Amino acid sequence: MKILLISDKIIEHIYSASIEERFKDIDFIISCGDLPNYYLDFIISTLNKPLFYVMGNHNNDKTYTENGIKCAHPEGCINLDNKIIDYNGIILMGFEGSMKYNGQQYQYTETQMKWKIMRMIPHLYITKLFKRRFVDIVVTHAPAAGIHDAEDLCHRGFKSFYNFINRYHPKYLVHGHVHQYGTNNIWLTEVGETKVINAYGYRVIEI
Repeated sequence: MKILLISDKIIEHIYSASIEERFKDIDFIISCGDLPNYYLDFIISTLNKPLFYVMGNHNNDKTYTENGIKCAHPEGCINLDNKIIDYNGIILMGFEGSMKYNGQQYQYTETQMKWKIMRMIPHLYITKLFKRRFVDIVVTHAPAAGIHDAEDLCHRGFKSFYNFINRYHPKYLVHGHVHQYGTNNIWLTEVGETKVINAYGYRVIEI
């Protein structure tokens, strides 16, 4: 199964008529956050494939229109935050947001993120009981501590995500948030059985 990963940056050849030909064999899309709704709407309406997402720290859950305040979550897409979803045999789960640095939406302290994960533990064990594994792909906006993150508070990774990898061994942890420039940036790191991928811009994986 082929998956298009997107995050943080609008890519010209995705936001164009060529997307249908370039990505016609994609089975579904994962967004790791900080992308505008019109971009996600264009992708799903053109490819006609499911899109799973988490919100990033620059997303907003309200938008102001001429008809008043409207929910800014992307329509027709599936929010993975604190959910476990089985899509065609692939088990997905997600955690939105970044480290708390200025008090805006979709920001969490380390303790708050730890509690978000703890609330999912019973669901993980139920999944393991019936599926013989906990999860295949974990979708986050922020990275795990020490993997693709930076030293400043805004871009610091969560220790909770690193601990999650070591305990539940997902096949992939896919994140965004940390922008990459040039050609020498590390976007793929293996931690035990888990491939950690920075989806900044876009990546394509097969699982």
